[in-house]
Amino acid sequence: MRAAGGGAGELVWHRWQPADAVRVAGAPPLVLFHGGSGSWTHWVKNIVPLLEAGRTVLAADLPGFGDSDLPDGGADADAMAPVLAGGLHQLLQGERCDLVGFSFGGMTSGLMLADAPELARRLVLVGAPAMGVVPGRQFELRAWRHLKSAAEQEAIHRHNLGVLMLHDHDLIDGLALEVHMTNVPRDRAPRRRLAHTDILARTLPRVRCPVHAIYGEHDAIYQHYIHQLEDAFAAAAPDFRGMQLIPGAGHWVQFEAPEAFDAALLRALAG
Repeated sequence: MRAAGGGAGELVWHRWQPADAVRVAGAPPLVLFHGGSGSWTHWVKNIVPLLEAGRTVLAADLPGFGDSDLPDGGADADAMAPVLAGGLHQLLQGERCDLVGFSFGGMTSGLMLADAPELARRLVLVGAPAMGVVPGRQFELRAWRHLKSAAEQEAIHRHNLGVLMLHDHDLIDGLALEVHMTNVPRDRAPRRRLAHTDILARTLPRVRCPVHAIYGEHDAIYQHYIHQLEDAFAAAAPDFRGMQLIPGAGHWVQFEAPEAFDAALLRALAG
């Protein structure tokens, strides 16, 4: 599906409906925002289990990623939030959703709901940055665009997946590489900086709905600071409902430990 982006081109949304036999009556749409340099495929292992749980799923390609146009007003989360709010107003037609934001998409969802609280009845933040507990960048990614050889590029992508996204390097398999190597070249939103600030922590006091958090215990964004996060959320979000840590998983927790993540997400959505 495509929706106007408030004068900033088109947003692409992907929608799945559950079978009538399992549909949860009265459940709002479940909206998924992916992470930086990604697309809806950051959720590739989770769509079917969520449908089997009876939920209608609506996954965005965020502005400037996947098949969605880059907004005119900027290439960071603060420019994308009003564009996404406009798209959701068109698609939801006054209905509130349950919103799940991964990484950059979590930060963006917080900024969006601070100004458009009518869009969601709850927010689930997954591996979200910008909570102000990390003194500096915890990882360094390697450049790949200058490399001419496909094999050299794949080696760098494999390295970057291991540095940032997946804790267990044995899980950097064909699917992980395919998703990553398809998404990263379509990132048209360079020089994003807000993820390395405390903007989410400063924005959450204006988010009125219940807020839940799910992280992999080895999230590379936080490393030695992961256990400071729950207190940071409790201090920032007026209606914080708790944080779940997924054992053995890294930043891309919903891909690395899909069964444990899906169970944690359904607990949050029921809480």
